[in-house]
Amino acid sequence: MNIFKSYLITIQKKIRLPIALISTQYSLMLEYRAEIILWAVSGILPLIMLSIWREAEISAKLGLSTEWLNRYFISAFIVRQFTAVWVMVSFEEDNLEGRLSPFLLQPLMPFWRYFSSHIAEQISRLPIVFGMLLVVFIFTPNSIWFPGIDRIILFLISLFLAFCLRFLLHWLFSMVCFWNDRASAIERLLLIPYLFLTGLVAPLETFPEPIRNLALLTPFPYILSFPAKILSGHDVNLINGFMAILFWSILLVTLGYIFWKKGLKHYSGMGA
Repeated sequence: MNIFKSYLITIQKKIRLPIALISTQYSLMLEYRAEIILWAVSGILPLIMLSIWREAEISAKLGLSTEWLNRYFISAFIVRQFTAVWVMVSFEEDNLEGRLSPFLLQPLMPFWRYFSSHIAEQISRLPIVFGMLLVVFIFTPNSIWFPGIDRIILFLISLFLAFCLRFLLHWLFSMVCFWNDRASAIERLLLIPYLFLTGLVAPLETFPEPIRNLALLTPFPYILSFPAKILSGHDVNLINGFMAILFWSILLVTLGYIFWKKGLKHYSGMGA
């Protein structure tokens, strides 16, 4: 009994910190509700692309039905809303404005501070995204579909892993801030493959096969297209998708750790 009680106490101590971090960041995000609404509205590109593809005659020639397009782009809209990442901008600002040094003196690695702020921001987006989806379904009732419970569970898992993958990718490039004060410019470069290789502006099925195969060798399709297809009910290779996310996550964690250590040495050397 004492062993069980001590085990529970240990678990409570371990989860207390992440809960406190997320709740604190969530309270902070609520102070910027208007800005979060603007961020959410800025993520409607998949809905715009849905309108374009529905009007384009080429979609029928490619064998893409209206129902297929509706489900895919609405799912892509949901995925994009909850995989938004801005860690490069935040890390650069903290570095330039001197907030990074106090973070480094704390026992908690700054990675978790940025990660928790993203999670909190996504939680604060929930009612906004639901409201936007409600408007979409009111004006296009034929777009409504009900995925099964198994699909929803798989989607939620893939959505969280897709967010983690994108966060790790941006965190890796954030390390450039240790050597260059304007590393956030890389974020704009990452936007180009993100737009096209994730399936955001066009489903990967519309790409020529060589380009589609090349895209699947990058982490980008698993950031958006993979979870979107799970939610929309389209055929998707779950094993290959989750294995690819696992592979890229391990690789990015390893590279991020290496560059973090090297960056800290350079940072301390510059500040000495």
